[in-house]
Amino acid sequence: MKIIKFKQCNVVYAENQPGYLPLPSHKSINGTVTSCWEFNIKERLIVLFTGKIFLQVSTFNNPLQPLKISVDNPISDNENI
Repeated sequence: MKIIKFKQCNVVYAENQPGYLPLPSHKSINGTVTSCWEFNIKERLIVLFTGKIFLQVSTFNNPLQPLKISVDNPISDNENI
C-alpha cells in the first residue's frame, strides 16, 4: 500500500522528518485526521480473495487512539477545515 494525496488534503504530517514518509491528510476542526491509501494490484487480489487487511499502530506504550478503516471517503466536499 502507498499513501496518496487526495482532493481534501489540507496538511502533511512528517513532511520534514527523516525516517518517516510524508503523510498527506485532512485534519478537521474536531481533530479527526483522514488519510488515503492505495493498494497495488497484488494487494487488491489478496484483499479480493481473503477479505482481510491488517492494521499495525505504534503506540509507544501510550493508550490506543480510536481508529476507523473505510472504503468510502468520509469527508464532505463542503468541509474545508
